[in-house]
Amino acid sequence: MPPNQEFQDWWNKERMKHLDPSPPSEVPSPTSSAEPTKFGRSRNARQLRWVCLLRLQHLAGCVASALSGSLSLLRNAGRRISSGGKNRRPGPSDSRLYRAIKVFLAIAVALLVFELAAYVRGWHLTPPSREEVSGLVEYLYAEWLFVRANYLAPPLQMLTNVCIVLFLVQSVDRTVLMLGCIYIKVRGLRPTVKAEGKKGDVEKGEVEEEYCPMVLVQIPMCNEREVYQQSIAAVCVQDWPRERMLVQVLDDSDDVDVQHLIKAEVHKWQQKGVRIVYRHRLIRTGYKAGNLKSAMGCDYVKDHEFVAIFDADFQPGSDFLRKTIPHFKGNDDLALVQTRWAFVNKDENLLTRLQNINLSFHFEVEQQVNGIFINFFGFNGTAGVWRIKALEESGGWLERTTVEDMDIAVRAHLAGWKFIYLNDVKCLCELPESYEAYKKQQHRWHSGPMQLFRLCFLDILRSKVSFAKKANLIFLFFLLRKLILPFYSFTLFCIILPLTMFLPEAELPAWVVCYVPGIMSVVNILPAPRSFPFIVPYLLFENTMSVTKFHAMISGLFKFGSSYEWVVTKKLGRSSEADLVAFVEKESEPLMESKVIHRASSESGLDELNRLEVTKKTGKIKSNRLYRKELALALILLTASARSLMSAQGIHFYFLLFQGVTFLVVGLDLIGEQVS
Repeated sequence: MPPNQEFQDWWNKERMKHLDPSPPSEVPSPTSSAEPTKFGRSRNARQLRWVCLLRLQHLAGCVASALSGSLSLLRNAGRRISSGGKNRRPGPSDSRLYRAIKVFLAIAVALLVFELAAYVRGWHLTPPSREEVSGLVEYLYAEWLFVRANYLAPPLQMLTNVCIVLFLVQSVDRTVLMLGCIYIKVRGLRPTVKAEGKKGDVEKGEVEEEYCPMVLVQIPMCNEREVYQQSIAAVCVQDWPRERMLVQVLDDSDDVDVQHLIKAEVHKWQQKGVRIVYRHRLIRTGYKAGNLKSAMGCDYVKDHEFVAIFDADFQPGSDFLRKTIPHFKGNDDLALVQTRWAFVNKDENLLTRLQNINLSFHFEVEQQVNGIFINFFGFNGTAGVWRIKALEESGGWLERTTVEDMDIAVRAHLAGWKFIYLNDVKCLCELPESYEAYKKQQHRWHSGPMQLFRLCFLDILRSKVSFAKKANLIFLFFLLRKLILPFYSFTLFCIILPLTMFLPEAELPAWVVCYVPGIMSVVNILPAPRSFPFIVPYLLFENTMSVTKFHAMISGLFKFGSSYEWVVTKKLGRSSEADLVAFVEKESEPLMESKVIHRASSESGLDELNRLEVTKKTGKIKSNRLYRKELALALILLTASARSLMSAQGIHFYFLLFQGVTFLVVGLDLIGEQVS
C-alpha cells in the first residue's frame, strides 16, 4: 500500500514535542528508510504501541491518585458523620435560621421528586393545561404550573431584581476603592512626618531623635499560653528610651497555670530593666473592652501621652514606635495611627490562603483609600497607637458591643479627630487555622457592627460633622459594607438561585451568577497577586461564609442572644521558639547586660512550665465537628443542581454543583486544620 502521508506528518509533529519513548532496538519501516520526510524519521506500529501504553499508564496513575484522594475524603467524611452526634455541641446551629433552612430543604426535595415524576412523563416538553387533565398527578402538576407562574414567580423576581441592584452597587463600591488604590500607587501618596525647623515634609522616621514622648504599651490577653512569650518579648525590645515607655500586660486568664507563666515572664523582663507591669482582674466583665477600660483607670496613665495596643498574637518590629509616634508631632487633631497586619501562617493551609486574600484587600485597599481620602477608617483593635487625650474626649472604652475598636473609632470621628493609616508599616500576627475558630471570629466581626449601628445611628444624625461624613458613615461604612454585603450574598446565591431552578418563570441571568462575581473576585484578589490560582475556591468559599455572616448580621441587628457571644480566637503560636530567641538576642542586645537569653520563662518558672506541659499532654483531645447549616445548604444546592440539569441550564448547573460541594466540604469541616 502507498504510505499515508497525513499520518506520517502527524506522527513526526508529535515526535518533535515529546521525547522518544521507543525501546533501544528500533526497526525502521521500509517507507521511512527510503523516503525520509523533512520532520525526521517515521515510526512503526511497535513504537506507536509503546507511546499509547505509556500514555495509558500515565492516565491510570492520575485516575488512581484521584480515586485514592476521593476515597480518603469519603472516609474522613464518614468518620465525621458517624461521630457527628458525639462531637456536636449546642450553639448557633440551633437557631431560627437553621430551622428555616431545614424547611427549605424539605420543600426542595419534595419539589425535585415532583419534577422528576413530571420529567418521566414528558411534561417538561408539553406541559399539561388546566382544562385538559386526565389524572390526579397531571391535575396537581397543572395547578402547580399555574400557581408558580402567577403567584410565586412575580415576588421572587422582584426580590431577585432588588438583590441584583444591591449586588451591582456593592460591585461599583469595590471597583471605586480599587481605582482609588491604583491612584495612590501611581501618585506615590502616603502619610509623611512633619519636622520642625525644616522646610516641607520628610520621610517617616527621619525626624529629630529628641521627640520621644511617654508611651504606654498595652497587651490584653486571655489564656494565651501559646503566644504570650513572643508578644511580650517583641514589645519589650522596642527601640524606644526605656524610661519613656511602660508596658502593661493585661491578663484576663482564668487558667492559673497560664497566670503563673505570664507573671514569670513579666518578672524576667523586669529584671532586665524593662518598665513592665502585670495586671489581672478578679472579675472579668466587658471582655477586652472592660480589660482596656480598667487599665486606663490607673493613676500612672495620666503621665503618658500615647497608648499602643497589641493583641497577644501580634509581634511588632523593634522600630514600630519609631515609625508611628512621629506622625503625631505637629498634628494636634490626629487621634490614631493604624498599621497593617502581616501574617506568619498565610500559606499554612487553604483556609489561611483564602483569609489572606480577604484581609489583603481590606488593608491594602479599604483602609488605605479611606485613610488617604477621608482620614477615617475602622480601628482594627490592635497594631495601632492612640492619643490618650482623644480616647478620653471620645468617651473611652465602652462595653456595649463586641467591636469596641470600631465603637471608639466612630465616636472619635464624630468628635472631629483624624486618623492615619500606614500601609508600609507591618505587624506580624496569626490567622485562624481551623474553620471553627474562623467561624467564631467572623460571627463576632459581623454581629458587632450591627449592634453599634443600632446604638449610634441617632448620635451620627445629631453630630456636628459635615453631611458628607454622616452619609459616608451611614450608607458606606455601615449599610453597604456591613449589612448589604452579607444580605445579598446569602440571599442571592443560597436562596434565590436554588428557588429559580424550581420556579423557572423567575429568571436569574447568567451574568449575575458567573461573570460579575468572577470579575469582582479578580478585583478582590489583585492586592494578593500570588493567590490568583485560588480565585475559584475564593469565590465559592466567600459564598459559603455568607451564611455565617448573614446570621451574625441578623443577630446583631435584632439583638439575638448569639450577637453578644465573645470567644477568644484560638492561636497556635506559629513563631518557633528558636526564631523568637534569635529575634530577642538580635534586637535586645543594647538593652540587656547579658548576651544570653535563656529559653525558659525564668528560673523560678521552671516548675510551672513543666507542670503546664504535662497538663497540655493530658488535656482534652480536640476533634473536628459537623456544621449543620452548611450541610443543609449543601443538600439544597445539590438538589437545585439536579433540577437545573433537567432543565439543561449549563452555567447555573455547574455553579450550583460546585457551590454545593463547597458547602459540603465546609460542613464536614474538611477545610483548614485537621485535628482528628
